[in-house]
Amino acid sequence: MYQQTLKNYFGFDSLRPGQEEVITRILNGESACAIFPTGSGKSLCYQLPAVQLPHLTLVISPLLALMKDQLDFLHSKNIPAASIDSSQSWEESQQVMQGVRNGEIKVLMISVERLNNERFRHFISQVPISLLVVDEAHCISEWGHNFRPDYLKLPHHRQWLNIPQVLLLTATATPAVIEDMSRKFSIEKSNVVVTGFYRHNLDLSIAPTTDTDKSQALLAQLEESPEQPTIVYVTLQKAAENLASWLNQQGYRAQAYHAGMDSEQRQQIQQAFMSGKHHCIIATIAFGMGIDKSDIRRVVHYDLPKSIENYSQEIGRAGRDGAPSQCTVLANKSGLNVLENFVYGDTPDQAAIEAVLAQIQASQGQWEVMLSRLSKDTNIRLLPLKTLLVYLEMHQIIEPQYTYFADYRFKLLKAQQDIIAQFEGERRQFVSNIFACSPKARTWHTVDFDALWQSNQTERKRVVAAIDYFNEKGWIELESKQMTDVYRVQNPRFDICEQAAGLYALFLQKESSEIERITRMLSFFESSQCLSHTLASYFADANAPEQCGHCSVCRGQIASLPGNEQLPEISANSLKAWCDPFISACSTQPSAAAVTRFLCGMTSPLNTKVKARQMSGFAKLEAYPFRQTQELITHVYPHLVR
Repeated sequence: MYQQTLKNYFGFDSLRPGQEEVITRILNGESACAIFPTGSGKSLCYQLPAVQLPHLTLVISPLLALMKDQLDFLHSKNIPAASIDSSQSWEESQQVMQGVRNGEIKVLMISVERLNNERFRHFISQVPISLLVVDEAHCISEWGHNFRPDYLKLPHHRQWLNIPQVLLLTATATPAVIEDMSRKFSIEKSNVVVTGFYRHNLDLSIAPTTDTDKSQALLAQLEESPEQPTIVYVTLQKAAENLASWLNQQGYRAQAYHAGMDSEQRQQIQQAFMSGKHHCIIATIAFGMGIDKSDIRRVVHYDLPKSIENYSQEIGRAGRDGAPSQCTVLANKSGLNVLENFVYGDTPDQAAIEAVLAQIQASQGQWEVMLSRLSKDTNIRLLPLKTLLVYLEMHQIIEPQYTYFADYRFKLLKAQQDIIAQFEGERRQFVSNIFACSPKARTWHTVDFDALWQSNQTERKRVVAAIDYFNEKGWIELESKQMTDVYRVQNPRFDICEQAAGLYALFLQKESSEIERITRMLSFFESSQCLSHTLASYFADANAPEQCGHCSVCRGQIASLPGNEQLPEISANSLKAWCDPFISACSTQPSAAAVTRFLCGMTSPLNTKVKARQMSGFAKLEAYPFRQTQELITHVYPHLVR
């Protein structure tokens, strides 16, 4: 049925374990879920059927780098595939859309956020689709790691686009997440294919190491084989810089990599590592997704990973060529509070949720919102704010309508009169009006939509289409900013306090699940059972050997992690000296949780707004548990809301 396609397009004579089961189910018209380890050919499970299915295969992918890699592969096999993404010009995305409409493109890759775009939704709803593929499908589960709020809407998108089949792909899903994903897409249990998580070539070691000994322990390991391609994972950007700097001072060449660097710098570092020019990267988890280097011989966790899922994903980057590779955790519990504080920092205050609901209720049927502004106004970080809006959609309080840019500005690349001269009659007058209502400051003209409406009742939509056209022609350079999302308020008659309490409970449940995930990870590191077997069982693989013979437990080294050092008690006077300036700088009284985030050194819209980093109290209690610090705050400032 598919052997000829496999040979002709992909040059393979046979499929790997699991691939055949998944591909057969898809070609039989069923939906399926493929849970395969990293690097074991998940992508072929949709690439091969895409060639044989009658209509478009729509692939949801979470990362531009992953899309680019897969598109390069498909193009190398002469399979017509394309993406619509943020790196493209308007003209390029129009060409792709035309190719899809004409049936010339078999595979279209997009990010999940693209489905929030009204223009794209209108286009894709007119295209017949055979298969929806969800890559990194664990993102759909609130109980999985790397949860992405917009993934929650995918079952709904599938329904209105009338897509008959779904294929879910992931490397890291626990039994609970598999159950959740399958239920959301109504996939039969018999169509969930788990090929096994066990990697025979990865040597897993948990090395109990105190903070004071960690840097020397790392250096000793690196110097054993300095040329081996190595990734060292740390939690904080600052730690990546400091550790790379210290290793270089010791004569070992290492390069820091984190999300705080500009993309060009990150790209250069990544390329140097891929080509073998650099052997060691000290990275936050920003490094790794989309990295397809097969000969990484060593992955070291200098700091605790965020969860077992993150640990498995990160060690999964080692030894993809099948050759032996070392994976070591330099483990202690001193970084535990920092990890937990990341979780607590993402839970919005109940009062903040009430503020969002009050805005919706007051909006009289149509709610326009700039996410960045709403984040600042309510002190809710962007990711939890997006989660909140998705929850509100699912509770049928709001419904997304469309997105537009509030501000447009342009720079002339051709003389204004020459542009006007391209048009005749009413159109010429219309174009003249655009320029007349776009005042110039030095180089850039800013379009004043209100002035255009007041002077000529000119619709915004027509103006945007016109300046888009000028940009496409190369007459102007166009910039748009201040993205605004427009929602229809479906049910304005809700009880604000009741709704806020219910939504806050959802966030607390998620918080509790994340803290539990950290606890499970520590238990795994201190396990007396074979690490490879325990890890495989966690990911629903029952076939791993009970004793692998290549982990620290099998070598008789059961880890007992050094505990947190006893932290000194904090006096009420010290606390007040640190917190009073912060509380005074806030325009309205902050919550106890907001003051705790300040003391724990967390990024939040409020901390940015009041320039908290410049205050002496910022991050003073970074090493202290969040809940303990919050109790101290409520004791010293009893009037603050929790």
